[in-house]
Amino acid sequence: MSSVAEQLRQAREAQGLSLRNMADATKIRTDHLDALERADYEPFPAPVYIRGSVRTYAGFLKLDVPAVLAALDAELAQSPNLSGPPSLTGERRGPLDWVTYQLSLVNWRLTGLAVLILAVVGGGLIGWQFWNRRMQEDPLGHLGPGMYRPTAAAGADVLPIPTNAVLAPSGGNVPAPRR
Repeated sequence: MSSVAEQLRQAREAQGLSLRNMADATKIRTDHLDALERADYEPFPAPVYIRGSVRTYAGFLKLDVPAVLAALDAELAQSPNLSGPPSLTGERRGPLDWVTYQLSLVNWRLTGLAVLILAVVGGGLIGWQFWNRRMQEDPLGHLGPGMYRPTAAAGADVLPIPTNAVLAPSGGNVPAPRR
């Protein structure tokens, strides 16, 4: 089977059309049509332009467009510069470009749903662990030691008793009764 370039050139010549006639009819530049017939894809900035031009050109020449595009894809796959996604800057692609390209292939509706489910389940597990740990703690453990410090004269087990005052039931000091 002949290459895509040969198929396009032979079909054009069989119909007796010039490159100029084809450029006027398809609105594709003459130099691009010539490059397609020579299989020189350098004038095209990306494979998508090659595919679009070949689709238009083959359709106008009444060729089998899906077959021609399949043959073109096979030819483009053999070229390392034209087989991958197009570079928008013309610079060499790095790891960040690869990562962003892979992220563009992700179905974000399913991924978003999966992330939401994982976040809810993870939040529930963390909340459950926090609640269990909180229930096992001493509720007054965060208060620290008491405020009372015995004096050196008093024993460690006995609180000093005031001598001239009695504690009232309300917590206030009342003078001691006289006898």
